[in-house]
Amino acid sequence: MNAFSLARFRAMVRKEFVQMRRDRVTFAMMVGIPLMQLVLFSYAINLDPKHLPTAVVLADHASPGRALLQGIINSDYFDVVATVPTEADAQRVLARGEVTFVVNIPAGFARDLWRGARPAILVEADGTDPGSAGNAVGNLQRIVDSSLQRELSGPQAHLRPGESPVELRVHTLYNPDAITQFSIVPGLMGVVLTMTLVLITGLAITRERETGTMENLLSMPTRPFEVLLGKIVPYVLVGYVQVGLILLAARFVFDVPMLGSTVLLLAASLVFIAANLAVGITFSTVAQNQRQAMQMGMFFFLPSILLSGFMFPFRGMPQWAQRLGEVLPLTHYLRVVRGIMLKGNGAIEVLAHVWPIALFTAVALAIGVRRYRRTLD
Repeated sequence: MNAFSLARFRAMVRKEFVQMRRDRVTFAMMVGIPLMQLVLFSYAINLDPKHLPTAVVLADHASPGRALLQGIINSDYFDVVATVPTEADAQRVLARGEVTFVVNIPAGFARDLWRGARPAILVEADGTDPGSAGNAVGNLQRIVDSSLQRELSGPQAHLRPGESPVELRVHTLYNPDAITQFSIVPGLMGVVLTMTLVLITGLAITRERETGTMENLLSMPTRPFEVLLGKIVPYVLVGYVQVGLILLAARFVFDVPMLGSTVLLLAASLVFIAANLAVGITFSTVAQNQRQAMQMGMFFFLPSILLSGFMFPFRGMPQWAQRLGEVLPLTHYLRVVRGIMLKGNGAIEVLAHVWPIALFTAVALAIGVRRYRRTLD
């Protein structure tokens, strides 16, 4: 009886394959998560971001200024998405997160260049994500010098040897010392909320089904939306507790500044909390058991953390990955939190990122209500 039986072993292996075939969600996760990691880490993650959105203030339209602008446009590191007339306009697009850099070519640039006075070019960088700007700034001096080679020919050829004829002044705004905690700690608020709330609420209805109390819910005279909303609301308080703890740690442990309104941050956090709870509830209506609900939660969490700009520079990803990241609530919430805390953004700047989160919440909740109605049937 204690001897190894090949027939019993084959029977057990066959049984496991049959069970795996029946549990299609788990099998899909076993195949899908490694494939997702392979694609994201191989194609989407880039630690040397290029084609960073840039605004240019061109106050001198003489040929050297135009040549410099064209050199920046032709470079791999900068994509000129706007030419703004004033520095105030440049500050607005930088605060909204529409650009990573502002290059200011001052009035009298050509005159000072031809006189050999080494005119200065001001470059302002968004420091809320320190990892995205370093290599681009490091290559900017080379781009400037190569762009002006033709302009420094003939009578001006004596300006080319030796020191660069242009002084490059780089000002890193919002996080001038490039302190990593200033970027990571606010981002952790969104990561923690996504990880915990999606997983916790993902178990809500599956737990009811596994413990046999789903029949009680189905027999109650409640509408599907009322049941789902009743399961979501208690976890809103849990989310705010997490937000409060991280804000306290950011202020008193890591010395992260709070330049904007805390009330505005809490209001925007409510929309983000609702988005994660809606996703978790939707997963719970699809999953057959708690294990599947947790697997779905991890399947959602993995691209959220990789494509949102929390771990890797968002602007360094290819366009298809950026479009996918724009769908995820965490991407917009990171911009909201960092914008309020580090830039002092107001309601107008925040609203541009809150409405995509609200739209995502509505879609996820609508899917959850529809799935729950199928359960009633």
